[in-house]
Amino acid sequence: MPIAVEVVTQEKLIFSELEADMVVVPGAEGVMGVLPHHAPVLTTLGFGELIIRKGRAEERFAIYGGVVDIRPNKIVVLADIAASSFALDEAEAEAARERARQQLERAQSEVELQQATTELRRAELTIRVNRKVRASGPSIRILTDDEVESN
Repeated sequence: MPIAVEVVTQEKLIFSELEADMVVVPGAEGVMGVLPHHAPVLTTLGFGELIIRKGRAEERFAIYGGVVDIRPNKIVVLADIAASSFALDEAEAEAARERARQQLERAQSEVELQQATTELRRAELTIRVNRKVRASGPSIRILTDDEVESN
């Protein structure tokens, strides 16, 4: 029996799959693999990579905090910010990393230091996820029935 997965941000539902085989969640306390029939869990998310597997296909997301509600037959990821690996721009992330490093050097207060540190972590995660996807060869995106029929 597969597990349904939804990835939601404050703005919208960004991903939905009704029949995933496994989900790898970047929990605040560590990475957690979730299979169908998992015990219910409600936990916070850290900065990390969310991986949704269905057969030989994978969908990857850079997740920047939030919560995840895990049920035996469904996972709902409520991310503060999430970006699909298909939407990540490494050049933009490199520029953001450089801006964050400059902000760290100029930080005058604890608040500025925390903001710059968060931006640096976000940029480095984006770069890491993007490079991991590129290094693993061509990505296989999970297609909806409508996308399969239109091809």
